[in-house]
Amino acid sequence: MNDSRLLGPAEVRSLAEGLGLRPTKRLGQNFVHDPNTVRRIVRAADLTDNDVVVEVGPGLGSLTLALLPAVAAVHAIEVDPALARQLSSTVDDRAPALADRLSVTAADALRVRAADLGSPAPTAIVANLPYNVGVPVLLHLLTELPAVRHGLVMMQSEVVERLAAEPGSRAYGVPSAKLAWFARARRAGSVPRAVFWPVPNVDSGLLAFTRREPPAGAHREEVFAVVDAAFAQRRKALRSALSGWAGSPAAAEQALRAAGIDPLARAERLGIAEFSRLAAARPARAPEGPPGGVGQRPRRAHPRRT
Repeated sequence: MNDSRLLGPAEVRSLAEGLGLRPTKRLGQNFVHDPNTVRRIVRAADLTDNDVVVEVGPGLGSLTLALLPAVAAVHAIEVDPALARQLSSTVDDRAPALADRLSVTAADALRVRAADLGSPAPTAIVANLPYNVGVPVLLHLLTELPAVRHGLVMMQSEVVERLAAEPGSRAYGVPSAKLAWFARARRAGSVPRAVFWPVPNVDSGLLAFTRREPPAGAHREEVFAVVDAAFAQRRKALRSALSGWAGSPAAAEQALRAAGIDPLARAERLGIAEFSRLAAARPARAPEGPPGGVGQRPRRAHPRRT
């Protein structure tokens, strides 16, 4: 049976020292050094041996080594060039029989496109996401990789709560609504601080998600625009909060009523289906006026003086 020799605290420190690595907050570098934790993450991800996993921020390879025996392939995306170069060597050393399952892309995950990863196409995301950019990375990958059907990511505990929040809860907001466009999400456990090096000053949690079809009738960009507008003034009734988005309070009320939404409701009460109906009901904008300005009267012709 193919297997990996997982990394413990001593191996993580040794690899870091060999690279002259000092973990930085800028890159969100907190490395998991506990084998039991990475095994638990792989089990909780509900993977099959046919899955092709995207792992963002593999770092020194702790989770990568746990993933390789469980799946068909792992696409690792690492922004730090030194860590990207080291990862293949670590796998060659500690899981040589599985090395052909790994491909490493040295890149910023926010700029990665599906074509950069090649084939086979990813079907799952399992990662210890950099906490400073975790939400935009997750949303970007779900946009860019339509074959991804499920996943499990580690993030700051408060962010996990927001992403998994349901409409009507205090934690529900822009990240919750946008993730709901792509997937159903739930909190899947917590991760103690002591399993990281260096120890972070925040608590960590696991977010599990399963892809679903987005609501019909509106484009994602249009739906996300109304989500952003609604939550920008979340304490206001939607009739007022969406006046800029719609063009006026009256136009906002017209769109809300057309979508079957109470104009006095607030943003946190709307699920992604309601936001989609609202985007589809947005009134057409009035055409812009002449170059002199919107609604500006044309200049009166004056008789030519002779």
